[in-house]
Amino acid sequence: MVITPQILLNAYCKGIFPMAHPEEGGKIYWYDPDPRAILPLENFHVPRSLKRTIRHSPFEIRVNTHFKAVMEACAEPTPERDGTWIDGTIITLYCQLHEHGFAHSVETWQHGKLVGGLYGVAVGGLFAGESMFSRATDSSKVALVYLVNRLQTKGFCLLDIQFMTPHLQRFGAIEISRDEYHARLARALGVDAKF
Repeated sequence: MVITPQILLNAYCKGIFPMAHPEEGGKIYWYDPDPRAILPLENFHVPRSLKRTIRHSPFEIRVNTHFKAVMEACAEPTPERDGTWIDGTIITLYCQLHEHGFAHSVETWQHGKLVGGLYGVAVGGLFAGESMFSRATDSSKVALVYLVNRLQTKGFCLLDIQFMTPHLQRFGAIEISRDEYHARLARALGVDAKF
């Protein structure tokens, strides 16, 4: 089956997201995890040391200026992992979604270079965070703080982070049941928010 931007968007509206498996030749599987991790916008916690970093403003924040470059950076191997679920097919698909106004990047720049950022999908009052990367200390964390502030200001009500990580737990991430996630998703899709 060929996945189109419309199929991808419909999947998000049903609480499902894709991941490619390079070890299986890039085969794409669909996920609807239970439990599901979210970052409650009303209880977002910024660690004290990160607040200090933000006060010193070491980064320039940009939105949607280099979407594909953010995805490519998120796909790069790291010391923690050799491969990634973000392959060429996934990059092409999300870039198409970006062109249609549903996928967005928040980028941190330093001395004219892209040093961190994140991307995700926005539909209704949902923002589904997909991945983030960092090439400078705190660069992805600053992008996340900017994202949350933007979502709060624009009227979003659900920030989906899919799977729990210790990194995001420090910001107040929680796990909820699949049923609870789908209930919150239904409410979020009824919200008219614009990224």
